[in-house]
Amino acid sequence: MPIVAALAMGVLLGGCFTEVYNRGFMVPEGALEQIPMGATQEQVLIVLGTPSTVATVNGEVFYYISQRSEQTAFMPPKMIDQRVVAVYFDKNRRVERLADYGLQDGKLFDFVSRTTPTSGKEVTSLTYMFKIFGAQ
Repeated sequence: MPIVAALAMGVLLGGCFTEVYNRGFMVPEGALEQIPMGATQEQVLIVLGTPSTVATVNGEVFYYISQRSEQTAFMPPKMIDQRVVAVYFDKNRRVERLADYGLQDGKLFDFVSRTTPTSGKEVTSLTYMFKIFGAQ
């Protein structure tokens, strides 16, 4: 009987634990401060390592993407943080700008500049229709 009680207590307490899962590149504390404006791509690779993805549409950009979620017992995982660190380079492959985007109300939020986009400036298909037919 004591074995059954201990087993039941273990199952009940097992449901109280929360696990945190990290996926992607977790930026080490103080790493972005080690990348000055004008640093070379090689310097960025030494400090941050290989990027998660690279864009080359309007100049080269390194993206370091991470996600943190937690799961309690048998509940589905819940995302608690998502970050995208973007390193923008000029045509000479030198750092032009750094951006640290995170999860903030489901929108991109730039943690470096501490500004968020304001609503009301979105252009929709209805806006184009009103412009076409002259009603504003």
